[in-house]
Amino acid sequence: MNRQNCNTVLMIEPIAFGFNKETSVNNHFQTNPNKKNSIIQGEALFQFNQFVKLLKDNFINVITIKDTKYPFTPDSIFPNNWISFHEGTIVIYPMFAKNRRHERRSDIIFFLKEKGYLIEQIIDYSIWENENRYLEGTGSMVLDREKKIAYATISDRTDKMIFEIFCKDFKYEPIIFHAYHEINGVKKPVYHTNVMMSIGCEYAIICLEAITCVKERKRVIDALSDKELIEISASQMINFAGNVLQLENLKGEKLLVMSKNAYNSLDTLQIHSLKEFNKIITPSIETIEKHGGGGVRCMLAEVF
Repeated sequence: MNRQNCNTVLMIEPIAFGFNKETSVNNHFQTNPNKKNSIIQGEALFQFNQFVKLLKDNFINVITIKDTKYPFTPDSIFPNNWISFHEGTIVIYPMFAKNRRHERRSDIIFFLKEKGYLIEQIIDYSIWENENRYLEGTGSMVLDREKKIAYATISDRTDKMIFEIFCKDFKYEPIIFHAYHEINGVKKPVYHTNVMMSIGCEYAIICLEAITCVKERKRVIDALSDKELIEISASQMINFAGNVLQLENLKGEKLLVMSKNAYNSLDTLQIHSLKEFNKIITPSIETIEKHGGGGVRCMLAEVF
């Protein structure tokens, strides 16, 4: 049976974290800073290290790899967009921003193999960048690994055809929809599926109001019929309440990883519902969220 949760995650320690102009054109969760890059990097590194410690203290196996100084990769802290793991198979993904393509590092794959992680096959979709088609890993897709259902909201970062190729290659049922949020009164596509929804073993967190098409929303709800739905608002989505990840630690305990900002945006009933299923751990990653436009889920590449 396929596992939904893993106990091992890959994380990339930042060396030049900062606001990425190339991604800001369609990631409206980012905020342009008025601080020096060195200060932002220092804050991000501190938050990263505290996050790693929190995971380890809760018996999650963390593989930490340092970013390289060159080439310049301000978003390297978000590895889940370029790589995913599938029980012996690694997938490499096509990326929208040119400076993010440098994040793909063969030395990381070699390191994992040297450490004894099973890597039998590598499937590389990055060639699709030549046709301006992108699929940014488990940012673009939210996977129900147990049920073999994959969810994706179409955007500049998530190409329908490449998503369907992934689903065919890995025998997932594709659930395709369109999600939007308002930016200064203008409706914009949600750039990544994993900022609006997350799937655990027993529940799904989702911003249903972002799916404006009634037919598409019904299809998503029907596909999630075996889960308890915990709905979040558009405001909570902006606070990364959907950008969360359920893990299972080395003791077999389920944990929900959710940033402090995300947790603080939830109401009492939502928190109570989530705590019925798992312990919640809440790292503080405000700088990373604010200037990188990604949350805890983006920082964690699950290793299966």
